[in-house]
Amino acid sequence: MNSTELRGFFGTVLAGILGIVSLLASGTCMQAADQIRVLIIDGQNNHDWRKTTPVLKACLATTNRFKVNVITTPENGKPAEDWNGFRPRFADYDVVLSNYNGQSWPEPVQKSLEEYVSGGGGLVIVHAANNAFPEWAEYNKMIGLGWRGADYGARVTTDKDGKVILKEKNQGPGAGHGSQHDFAVVIRDRQHPVMSGIPGEWMHVKDELYHGQRGPAANMNILATAFSAKSTGGTDEHEPMVWWIPYGKGKVFTTVFGHGDYSMKCVGFQTILVRGTEWVATDKVTLPVPAKFPTATATLSIDDVK
Repeated sequence: MNSTELRGFFGTVLAGILGIVSLLASGTCMQAADQIRVLIIDGQNNHDWRKTTPVLKACLATTNRFKVNVITTPENGKPAEDWNGFRPRFADYDVVLSNYNGQSWPEPVQKSLEEYVSGGGGLVIVHAANNAFPEWAEYNKMIGLGWRGADYGARVTTDKDGKVILKEKNQGPGAGHGSQHDFAVVIRDRQHPVMSGIPGEWMHVKDELYHGQRGPAANMNILATAFSAKSTGGTDEHEPMVWWIPYGKGKVFTTVFGHGDYSMKCVGFQTILVRGTEWVATDKVTLPVPAKFPTATATLSIDDVK
């Protein structure tokens, strides 16, 4: 083999090595890109966000499907200049998850979230986050129903078969809840990707069962309900627990489960949370329903399956 042939031979080998390195690098980048980027926002809440945010973050992170960051707002009552640094870069994420219920965000942040979701971003609302921002019109459209008075807007329930019942403002109660207790959850749309494979009825661990939520309720798709019994301070009606609403090109997924860290440790809650978060980001669900799941007669916490 002459020098020219040798140079050609080694050149081919080198090109092959570089090709393999490039392929491996590309694969690594693809794996990183496959992780869904989630931003959790907390910092103010009438619930203990210091305990619940770590549960939410761990729930998402342990699936290896998500890369999770947390941003914490200034404390309530801080001067306006303290809020100048609160400018989340929503566009850097596939999903924003709100564990926030407090003072209004600065207008630029509100507009940024509106643009983010309407442009195709995902938003997940957990429990008291649907209590937030009653005067923010676009937020109310995004969440559909919130913790509002009876005179605020429409009220939505279902009958025992899941047929939607719509009541106008001032018809029936405003938002509230009875005593915390275990309660049965009924899946109303078993064909939806988030709910596919989840038992049709199962017991959720001790939590607040919200009732009387109010709002625009436009384009609202109810995925699960719970019966709010008068014996626990409820309404004797089937109240929405999980729903989603399209907002522009994006989707907003709400679950009103999750009063305490103990409530969020429910296997049912965590399954719906991770699958709902994946769905609003990708329009698909790949995360499986756990083999061990609450039954129609028994709750199940992640503490019980470790």
